[in-house]
Amino acid sequence: MTKLGRYWIWLPLLSVVLILAARPVAAEEGWVSLFNGKDLEGWTPKITGYDLGDNYGDTFRVEDGLLKVSYENYKAFDRKFGHLHYKRPFSSYRLRLEYRFTGEQCEGGPGWATRNSGIMVHGEDPKLMKKDQDFPTSIEVQLLGGDGKNDRTTGNLCTPGTNVVMDAKLVTRHCISAKSKTFHGEQWVTSEVEVRGNEVIRHLINGEKVIEYQKPQLDPRDAHAKTLVKDGELMLSGGFISLQSESHPVEFRKIEILVVD
Repeated sequence: MTKLGRYWIWLPLLSVVLILAARPVAAEEGWVSLFNGKDLEGWTPKITGYDLGDNYGDTFRVEDGLLKVSYENYKAFDRKFGHLHYKRPFSSYRLRLEYRFTGEQCEGGPGWATRNSGIMVHGEDPKLMKKDQDFPTSIEVQLLGGDGKNDRTTGNLCTPGTNVVMDAKLVTRHCISAKSKTFHGEQWVTSEVEVRGNEVIRHLINGEKVIEYQKPQLDPRDAHAKTLVKDGELMLSGGFISLQSESHPVEFRKIEILVVD
């Protein structure tokens, strides 16, 4: 067989390989985008001191296909903690997105909030939040950026109005550090959270599991969380997803969810 003949035999296979390689990541079976890259359709802001739906200072905005948290219209932060809530609750799913911190912190932002944001899961209905409430009762996947020098883990766990179980023990402290690398500068980082109702929640950073815990539940010591308890049931099996604004500019992209049984 001539060289030309051998090339013709492999050509159909090469075409299939090229077609498969060209398929976009978003085409992965079952994954659905929660962000259209054009506007905030499906998302509603709630900022401390303002009514649900009032996007004070255009804090949450879409530019260049990115969902941005910006403070350029703020004179000072003044505890205007914000959360951008997705329109419907979920129970068992995998959520993944990419984030990065940019620029400088808004004047008046607390020191601990430098290069600090988060993904809230199992959150309360934002319609139940008080006007002056800083954070929704929820489980937080805390996102942190490095300061250029020191170690600072990301993908941590924080628990506004909630508790979890780790190693068969109830954990009541507010924040628990994950076992992750530190990410300095403005690099994009992939955060994924696997949520299985009330059974287990896992945080992953760039594909590596960094923390895991069980039985997310309301904290009866918290006055607002206590109002959310129904028939004495503390356990959380689902809730709303939201993204934070905590005084440092941050950008999000590729926000996707895979709902599982």
